[in-house]
Amino acid sequence: MPTLKIILLLLTSAVLAVGVMRAWRLPSLLAYFMVGFALGPHTFGLVADTEAVRGLAEFGVVFLMFSIGLEFSLPQLYAMRRTVLGLGGAQVLLTLGVVVAAAMMLGIEWRESFVIGGALAMSSTAIVSKMLVEQVELNSRHGRLSIGILLFQDIAVVPLLILIPALASADGNLAALLGTSALKAGVVLAVLLYFGKALINPWFDLVARQRSQELFVLNVLMITLGLAFATKFAGLSYALGAFVAGMLISETRYRFQVEADIGPFRDILLGLFFITLGMQLDIHALWANLGWILLLTGAVIAVKAGLITGICRLSRHETGVALRAGLTLAQAGEFSFVLLAMGSDSDLLNPQHTQILLATMLFSMLLAPFLIQNNGRLARLMAPSYKRNRARQVQGVADASMGLAGHAILCGYGRSGQNLARFLAQEQIPYIALDTDPVLVKETAAAGLPVAYGDSSRLEILEAAGLEKARVVVISFPELRATLKVLHVLREHYPNVPVIVRTLDDRDMDKLRDAGATEVVPEILEGSLMLASHALVVLGVPLNRVVKRIRRFREEHYSMLRGFFHGLSDSDLDVADKFQMRLRSVQLGPSSAGVDKKLYDLALEQFDVQVQSVRRGSEGTLPADPDLVLQDGDVVVLLGMWEGLASAENILLKGK
Repeated sequence: MPTLKIILLLLTSAVLAVGVMRAWRLPSLLAYFMVGFALGPHTFGLVADTEAVRGLAEFGVVFLMFSIGLEFSLPQLYAMRRTVLGLGGAQVLLTLGVVVAAAMMLGIEWRESFVIGGALAMSSTAIVSKMLVEQVELNSRHGRLSIGILLFQDIAVVPLLILIPALASADGNLAALLGTSALKAGVVLAVLLYFGKALINPWFDLVARQRSQELFVLNVLMITLGLAFATKFAGLSYALGAFVAGMLISETRYRFQVEADIGPFRDILLGLFFITLGMQLDIHALWANLGWILLLTGAVIAVKAGLITGICRLSRHETGVALRAGLTLAQAGEFSFVLLAMGSDSDLLNPQHTQILLATMLFSMLLAPFLIQNNGRLARLMAPSYKRNRARQVQGVADASMGLAGHAILCGYGRSGQNLARFLAQEQIPYIALDTDPVLVKETAAAGLPVAYGDSSRLEILEAAGLEKARVVVISFPELRATLKVLHVLREHYPNVPVIVRTLDDRDMDKLRDAGATEVVPEILEGSLMLASHALVVLGVPLNRVVKRIRRFREEHYSMLRGFFHGLSDSDLDVADKFQMRLRSVQLGPSSAGVDKKLYDLALEQFDVQVQSVRRGSEGTLPADPDLVLQDGDVVVLLGMWEGLASAENILLKGK
């Protein structure tokens, strides 16, 4: 089949499959597997599993490791060292040891057992992080444990990527070979990191000064693939060099821009990698070994969940929390397939075992969303003490709020919540704060502050905090999902309680108001108001006029401050963000479709776009009157979202 037809077939199939998986709220990774399985040589045979396709797919792994390096943070690792190094290290080593022992008891050679153990020790970062964010459990106790363990798994991939090729070439003295490989890796990493840190910042500064996005992306690709080639040339893996490239760039101020630019390359190439893995699945081998696959899937989930639960319990975490972390991480992960593919390419794996393992890992990932979604219910069923502890949480909140009336309930006790609490205390207004950070709650409670451990999205927690007698609820979460979850509970059961919501910027103001927020306070806009007020006073504007003007802006819900002009290098927000209100100036020429037409007739509101003003030569700035007739040379200032602005500009200039 011609190359163009193959690409078109893969793209069409991937679009349809990813769309179905997203509709079912399943990870896109499974869609790529299904496409490879359906089109591969063992099923319909529409696409051949060629070396060229596999070679291109390897770049997906390169960019996946680059992303891991980009997110690698020594300060974060140090802050979470007990969870990451303690629990994460124990989980990987114990899972590896148990799987190796079990595989060798079944008669599998020890090197193959090691590859299988390393693959099954991994969990899916994509599935777990996505589900935890959607369920607003990322900052819960089991959520933090899960993320910490996942972080160590990502780190553990690096030595495994070095060990597997070394095991494949271990014909003689294994200890000497492993020692040589470790020494070579250490020298290469030391050289790259030492010289890379000295060169990376000035080099990126030089590239960024050219103000060319094309050049910037090409530079990132050059560095990533260049370091990948360097480590491969040194006898190591491509992925290790990509990891180093990510680590180096993570130390620069261009990290987030790089992450945004490289995302599409990574996702598409990684999708191709998983398609090639799906091609290796043989439907006949799958059907012939279905019993073993189902049994092994259940065993993998049970063993991993049990080991992680036991490790968390030994670290003195509550049984229910430990169970929830275990169920959350019980599946295989993206790196499981990477390690399995490397083991297969190195001839360390029996082809029949590879088929069984591929299907087992795929089935475990299919079950993962359901286990994560229901981990709370399962934990309460399996650990009655967890249910009693949740009841004790409600009682603890009730005890902390005893005797309160006409008080404020603060949902979230971070920096914003704590600053508000200080003002309330000075005015002698009673309050109770709820937070899910156990360390924060312990320290603040020890200081005598009215702070209790509790999830603000649970109605029983809010009622225990005296919601019926409260005068106001203040939500200061940084996450939109968490805020919307609390608003939904409040408006469903207590629609008359005033709710004040803090948000970062004006992006979600309308959504939060529609969800029931009485007032929404955007931090960026409030900072702009304070900056303006100080500047006006210094410039000699009377204080009472400044106060009046600031009050007017707030009463109008910041309407005059909504949106701003985006430059080539804006430092406040990512210029690629399509969900941010922004301003755009459109200049009309003699052939523009909007000339000699009224603003009303253009109907720009259909695109959720407002005309802020019209600037006309010597007449200056004119108000946006619906009956205003536009003229040649007018500059129309629009306010709206990225896509709406593009459509409105087309109407003004082209008439369509």
